[in-house]
Amino acid sequence: MPGARKLGRTSDHRKAMLRAMVTFLMENGKIETTVTRAKEVRSMAEKMITIAKNDDLHSKRQVFSYITKETVAKKVIDELGPKYKETNGGYTRIIKTGPRRGDAAEMAIIELV
Repeated sequence: MPGARKLGRTSDHRKAMLRAMVTFLMENGKIETTVTRAKEVRSMAEKMITIAKNDDLHSKRQVFSYITKETVAKKVIDELGPKYKETNGGYTRIIKTGPRRGDAAEMAIIELV
């Protein structure tokens, strides 16, 4: 698993949260979250797109096993993989938006380029 941030969660909770956030990012194109979570989501999202660039059965099964919604996994394989076929990484962008009002956590928007 890329990254070493624990995000104040148990390992099971952290993995489930990252899977859900990556799925939501792939589905909607962008999400707003804290900077540290955005950095973790970036690493897994870019890994999923890199896997989807290979058009073989093993890659498809890996994407389906990580992304929680079947329709989103199909979108990653059928649209995002071919879209970034010639690009070597850098599929996402993180834009810092300032502190959150309630607890002043540094917020960011992560989006697909």
